[in-house]
Amino acid sequence: MKGGIIMSNSWKVEGRYFESCSCDLVCPCIFLRPPTQTFCKAIVGWQIEKGYMDDVDLSGLNVGLWLYSPGLMTEGGWQITLYIDDRADAQQQEALQKIWGGAVGGHPAVLAGLVGEIKGVHSAKVDITYTKEEKTMKISDYGEVKVNAVAGAGGKQVTVENHPLAIAPGFPATVHQSEYIKYDHSEQFQCAETVGLASPFAYQPD
Repeated sequence: MKGGIIMSNSWKVEGRYFESCSCDLVCPCIFLRPPTQTFCKAIVGWQIEKGYMDDVDLSGLNVGLWLYSPGLMTEGGWQITLYIDDRADAQQQEALQKIWGGAVGGHPAVLAGLVGEIKGVHSAKVDITYTKEEKTMKISDYGEVKVNAVAGAGGKQVTVENHPLAIAPGFPATVHQSEYIKYDHSEQFQCAETVGLASPFAYQPD
């Protein structure tokens, strides 16, 4: 134990993630500006393609997150609800909760430093589909989201990179627009035609 953090230098997760939130295109939060509506409500999904903690295999599992930020995201005070893939066994659930809770360092610990309240951690069916043009996630009966890639010049995808606030630093993010966000668990919320971002991700200890 160091500074209240459980230390482990033997873990890594990588794969694909996407998010959508209540902000307009392109989300000002990632440029350290106030959210479009003074608050930001976001739903985030991760597909772990390869991953482990010690001898626990995490490959093929999904993680979902609901997030509320009351203002400028870098000022913290986030409220989050975490959803762990119900296909995970007890050891896998514990490992994923430690990683996404920021207990073992890496970029998740940086994000966890902005969290003011964890509303809950739940085992849930987290179904994610991920293609170049379309991403969807359904978290049991709690929430669902669908985003579509924004077409750029010459049919190429629109991307942002090197933005100072990132879920997946080091990777260009493709810009999407939400077809819908629906959430009904720790709070109720719906919106559409808002921003979405997607990219690979890779987390490991610092």
